[in-house]
Amino acid sequence: MEYTVQNLARLAGVSTRTLRYYDEIGILKPARINSSGYRIYGQKEVDRLQQIMFYRELGLELATIKEIITSEDFDEKAALREHRMRLLEQKYRIELLINNVEKTLAHKEGKIKMTDKEKFEGLKDRLLKENEEKFGTEIREKYGKDIVEKSNERFKNMTQEEFNRLNELASQIKFYLGQAMNHRDPSSDLAQKAAELHKEWITACWGTYDKEAHANLAQMYVDDERFRAYYDDEVEGAAELLRDAIFILTGRSK
Repeated sequence: MEYTVQNLARLAGVSTRTLRYYDEIGILKPARINSSGYRIYGQKEVDRLQQIMFYRELGLELATIKEIITSEDFDEKAALREHRMRLLEQKYRIELLINNVEKTLAHKEGKIKMTDKEKFEGLKDRLLKENEEKFGTEIREKYGKDIVEKSNERFKNMTQEEFNRLNELASQIKFYLGQAMNHRDPSSDLAQKAAELHKEWITACWGTYDKEAHANLAQMYVDDERFRAYYDDEVEGAAELLRDAIFILTGRSK
């Protein structure tokens, strides 16, 4: 079966503008252009649009999706199996969160007693999953599997008070770092305060502290654009300032 832009857009629940844009960037070309100048899409294009939408649901950027689906090694069946696995993982995490909300409501209504650990079931699993997807490979290569697994286990077993403190520390680090950016001096009291708070945050996450590991992590904040973006989201250069402040704190030379 063949579809015009309007018909395919209606079928897939996207806009005609989206389909035209996909054509422009080369991620989804029509099968042909008819005598009236209309884009015509066939079954192959329908299947490709479905793949694009699957990847979009998983949070991938269009540039990444294009690279994947236009690769000579692209296996549609393998991709579908991967989609299914990822969606099942999401389903599991969502079910954990739904169960957490329902139990919390019952706890608030006095129907059950809920422990502090139970209050974070699902929430911590989601955070660990996101961290694993973004940084799992890099941190294992840099710090070793045992350290990472130990840190993850510690995170899972945090009490509500410990979890709240971790979030509070993260906010304080960014606050003092933002203030320190006014002078951009890593040896200033504000920059060193941010470094000290980061040391406390790392210790809470890892359950131990190592100066060299702390300095290595600070360097990763600058080298890896994903880490750098977290600290540079408000003021560019914040990640470098934090690194330099941590280098001073740990006695690391550049």
